[in-house]
Amino acid sequence: MVREKLKELGIELPVVNPPVAAYVPAKKSGNLVYISGQLPVRDGKLIMQGALKSDDDVEPAQKAMEQCFLNGLAALTTVADLDSISQVIRLGAFVASSPQFHSHHLVANGASNLAQKILGSAGVHSRAAVGVSALPLNASVELEILFELKS
Repeated sequence: MVREKLKELGIELPVVNPPVAAYVPAKKSGNLVYISGQLPVRDGKLIMQGALKSDDDVEPAQKAMEQCFLNGLAALTTVADLDSISQVIRLGAFVASSPQFHSHHLVANGASNLAQKILGSAGVHSRAAVGVSALPLNASVELEILFELKS
């Protein structure tokens, strides 16, 4: 079902990004899968770097968040099948930004909207959108995800 929806949307699941430190991309506990923070990496390269400064940065940052969500789906495949997803429980969105930037919630919508587009009502989730001074590798955004699997 999830793979079919991705195909219908013309979205190809990326390869799993290797960890850049001492952690695993996904950890399964019972019927929950915790996805480690995903950076906006495509084809081995960050697609957006540096702190967001103005509302002009929102749209490209939303696209970067979409990439983070797709990377999270790929990470899930290391411990479970995509079609075993019951729902997205929570997203944690981190946005590197200047103190004058206040649209973190809109940036996070990139991941939220894609989750719902792919998973329908199972993609509706709770969320935090947090501004930070810097992220690993100078990424502009990072996303952590909590999935629930079917029993």
